Amino acid sequence: MTVATIAVLVTGGVFLLSRTTRAGYESAEYKVIESDGEFEIREYPDLMLVATKTKIDAEGRDGSFMKLFRYISGANEAEQKISMTTPVFMENDQADSEVQMGFVMPKEVAVEGVPSPTGPDVDVRKRAGGRFAVIRFPGKLDKKLAKESEAKLRAWMETKGLTAAVNEEDESNKTSGVEAASYDPPFTPAALRRNEVLIRLK
Repeated sequence: MTVATIAVLVTGGVFLLSRTTRAGYESAEYKVIESDGEFEIREYPDLMLVATKTKIDAEGRDGSFMKLFRYISGANEAEQKISMTTPVFMENDQADSEVQMGFVMPKEVAVEGVPSPTGPDVDVRKRAGGRFAVIRFPGKLDKKLAKESEAKLRAWMETKGLTAAVNEEDESNKTSGVEAASYDPPFTPAALRRNEVLIRLK
């Protein structure tokens, strides 16, 4: 067996593993309104999230991921174990210095009632549904890649005559209306990761 053949088999195996791992989780529902290569317009329903503050470049290493993981492992008032879902959402604050990292609650938990967190710096909040422009891309998600992808998405929105719901010059808005989403665990090779940037539309 040649080195090239081994490389192909290993790459294929990692690809299947990442797809299988991702497929094992419930994913946030949405309806595709329009698809254009790497770009989409989606309609999302209301989603319930458990969230905490982080920085996008930290990739959860600042303890933010573990705060949320402890919540779904039972650090909540019901001591309820809650299944992991995809994606992990990260919503920019207005100052663009921090993001809210959020785990989507499974549909059944959202319907029955999301238990309150018992751990510090963890909140339950609703992500309001609506229309979003979305770009999908691979790679190791960091601030630089997210900004580059956001710029591409805004350029595409302009060609489509789409307007963001949040006016960036409006000081009364607490968030930028821009989110990043990551679907894969950290061990997934960068080239095989599914990342997205979403911009809420008017």
